[in-house]
Amino acid sequence: MSLSGHLKELRNRLFWSAIFLLAGSIAGWFMFDDVFAELQRPIVALAEQPGSNATINFPTVVSAFDVRLQVSIFLGVLMSSPVWLFNIWSFITPGLKKKERKYTIWFVVVAVPLFLAGTALAWSSLPTFVQVLVGFTPEGSANVINASEYILFTIRILLVFGIAFVLPVVLVLLNFAGVITAQNILKSWRMAIFVSAVVGAIATPAAEPTAMVLLMVPLLILYFVAAGVATMHDKRLARKSESIDIELETPQANN
Repeated sequence: MSLSGHLKELRNRLFWSAIFLLAGSIAGWFMFDDVFAELQRPIVALAEQPGSNATINFPTVVSAFDVRLQVSIFLGVLMSSPVWLFNIWSFITPGLKKKERKYTIWFVVVAVPLFLAGTALAWSSLPTFVQVLVGFTPEGSANVINASEYILFTIRILLVFGIAFVLPVVLVLLNFAGVITAQNILKSWRMAIFVSAVVGAIATPAAEPTAMVLLMVPLLILYFVAAGVATMHDKRLARKSESIDIELETPQANN
């Protein structure tokens, strides 16, 4: 395909992705009230406790509109993700080899459920996290939380946890692509434990070591599973390389 043909195809795929993104954002606009009610539930629960004074505030005239627009677009991106991911894949795949296409498909199949699992974990941990942080407010003071900052805070937490669960899959993909080896992954086990501890501490900031360890375990299991898959892949490549060397040496020996 010529350069103009590639540009035309890219334009068409971007157009259809934008159409579905717009449709998802419009749907997200009408879903905002229910979604925001869930997001602010931890603050509402705190406000009902004796001696606690916390509320979400819209400081300017346009704040409510801005927050609603941000959440609507975020929901639109989530709901339209199958479409724009498919279009990205369809645009890139003609330039990939058969093996690279297989790796990419497996990456998407495994990474998406793990990302959703990470965001679900963050969603379930959000009330405890907010409660602990707001609990640092001095007695007799009120915690007036900016709505826009609160929404960005919750979205970041969800994304961080989702990405943390996908990282082991990225390690496997990098190994299959020949960028890193299983030995490189295993050498970084201390860093993996540290990152898992940080994520566990964020999810359970109430100083509960048992809960923190329970949250660290799935992350560490995923990390070492990735290391195991990479190890098997490296061994398979080593055997294949050894077999090729033997085949190359055999004719020379016969001569």
